[in-house]
Amino acid sequence: MPRIPEPLFRRKALFTAIVCTTLPAFASAQENQPITLEALDVSAERGEVSSESTGSYTSGTTTTTMKMELGHRETPQAITVVTREQMDDFAQNDINDVLEGTTGVTVESVETDRTYYTSRGFDINNFQYDGVGLPAVYDNVQGELDTAFFDRVEVVRGANGLMTGSGNPSATVNFIRKRPTAETNASVAVTGGSWDQKRIVGDVSGAVSESGAIRGRVVAGYEDKDSYLDRYSNEKQMFYGVLEADLTDTTLLTLGHSIQTSDTDSPLWGALPLFYTDGTATDFARSTSTASDWAYWDNTQHNSFVELQQELAGGWQAKGTVFRLENDSESELFYWWGAPAPDGTGVTPFPSEYTLNTEQLMVDIYATGPFSLADRTHELVLGASWSRSETTDKSLFTSETLPPLPPLEQWTGDYPKPAFDSDGGGSDWTDRETSTYAAARWTLTDRLTAITGLRLTWLDSEGTSYGLTKTTSYEAVETPYAGLIYDLNDDHSVYASYTEIFTPQAELDINRDRLDPIDGVNYELGLKSEFADDRVNTTIALFQTEQQNVAEAAGTFPGTADPYYRGIDGLQNEGVELEFVGDVTDRIQLFAGYTYVNIEDADGNSARSFVPEHLAQLRGTWKVPGVEGLEVGSQVRWQSSISQEQGEATTGPNAGAKIVTEQESYAVVDLMASYDFARDWNATLNVNNVTDEKYIESLKKFGASAQGFYGAPANASLTVSWVY
Repeated sequence: MPRIPEPLFRRKALFTAIVCTTLPAFASAQENQPITLEALDVSAERGEVSSESTGSYTSGTTTTTMKMELGHRETPQAITVVTREQMDDFAQNDINDVLEGTTGVTVESVETDRTYYTSRGFDINNFQYDGVGLPAVYDNVQGELDTAFFDRVEVVRGANGLMTGSGNPSATVNFIRKRPTAETNASVAVTGGSWDQKRIVGDVSGAVSESGAIRGRVVAGYEDKDSYLDRYSNEKQMFYGVLEADLTDTTLLTLGHSIQTSDTDSPLWGALPLFYTDGTATDFARSTSTASDWAYWDNTQHNSFVELQQELAGGWQAKGTVFRLENDSESELFYWWGAPAPDGTGVTPFPSEYTLNTEQLMVDIYATGPFSLADRTHELVLGASWSRSETTDKSLFTSETLPPLPPLEQWTGDYPKPAFDSDGGGSDWTDRETSTYAAARWTLTDRLTAITGLRLTWLDSEGTSYGLTKTTSYEAVETPYAGLIYDLNDDHSVYASYTEIFTPQAELDINRDRLDPIDGVNYELGLKSEFADDRVNTTIALFQTEQQNVAEAAGTFPGTADPYYRGIDGLQNEGVELEFVGDVTDRIQLFAGYTYVNIEDADGNSARSFVPEHLAQLRGTWKVPGVEGLEVGSQVRWQSSISQEQGEATTGPNAGAKIVTEQESYAVVDLMASYDFARDWNATLNVNNVTDEKYIESLKKFGASAQGFYGAPANASLTVSWVY
């Protein structure tokens, strides 16, 4: 029986010693009470404000990197905030739209209803709601996650293990929910668009008791649309309800629940073959789909939370959250397996019935507030969390002999539905995690601030996935955090940070011990600035990220065919990110982001070539002078060329030659125009991909599963909204 590893990461002793200095601060906070007026002033200046109430492209504070509310220049990491105004201006109705416009993030749409995301070359698997969440089970999002419930989306790039525990050193995506308002507010937005799109979203908020001590909000929506893809259609239903209650003058209770269904007919499982067996590239019409006419993929998400927030003496506050997320997926799908011959034949039909259920429960409790030390006021966070994640899925195939497939150009989706009577395996495993964490923000001088922190994690996993064990156990995994911010003046700050995150592994070493987790490390240097009375924020960030102790097969145990593994260095990247966001004038709002990233493997070879080396986003709006209520804007997303090595040609004169799929650099241009045509009424026209650019959505899949499909051609939507 494998023994449990001893506490990990002894090589981090220096960082551990540094961050552990945050722990005695709690005792100091009790002995040296802060100056109350000063603490209250700081809190008031940095109070978290909903982005929808500002109508701005900037957000005042964020909490994703720390449980403290930190302003733009107070956060020693690159962070992008996509506000409600940006989402509304450019009809960013699902999370893919939002993340495509986020600095440094690529949206890997490998299929219509399952999406991966990368940042700085690593897969994003940490998705939070109001700062609480667990890593995604399969590193992807299934279904089309709508944005109707959210006030803004915060994306912290790099490792963020202090607040998330396990995951990849890529980014953390934090969905900030809409909250009730004291005043009565209501809105209705109706949208019609290309491919018979029909959408309606209603939003009502306000006091539900005469005293105003109880407030509520309800967001409900429905969308039904066809697609440029043959036979594909999607229907969504959304509901979100939340109540806030002032139990006392210092105690706030919040209860919320949301449910979203995303049901699709004829979805893509896999996508289009990218090459023929002779190595030549395919080039299908954008509408081409491999889906059968009976295929479907239905996804349902239940999201519930309870929060209790208590104000304490001395400017302190405590908050406890219970969060539950359940995802259900049911599908019958059709896959085209393999590369076609030059005449389009030879692809294998592969139908499947698939079900997936994940239930994630998390409890997070923390306290934060000021304390005095050496005649200066600092801030401290102390917290603990517990979580359980349960995953079950099942694949069924068919034992029938299936009819051959025609060339894809002749495919209509008309194919006999088989009986799903063959067991294809499945998964059943449970992850449990307990963590304690502490972080302190030290005011070292009037200009110099340090942030240190440490998280200790105990993790147990048990179960199997398609015949492979998921069983592993770790004790007291250390995740340190260290950052420095120096204010050059009232507008500019330079920063440096060291952040970590870990990924559990189930592989055994030669001694039959579990390998230590993969260690993701992020180094970052940057300059952050604020202009125009803090209405414009800019960031220049230099980063280097690396993975250490990645499992590699090293042999087999004597007398068996079972492999053992060793830990080696994994991917490493380095690059630069630039971001500009804000209200340039009273009439112009801009967002601009640029990323350069170079990704290499442990041998120094270029890796993950499906991630663009250069990525840029630009969007902005202009309130037209002389025409009251008219606003026009544009959005551009550009990426450099990408490629993927797919193996070797097997037929024709090029048999044996390497196959490389390439997508040249391209830009997608969107336009918008908005007009307040009457009191409380607005019409917004969005025209997407106005140049009708044809491009492959993603080259993430390679080798035997090398497939992809094309992005949407030119399309438009018109939204008419009423706001009270």
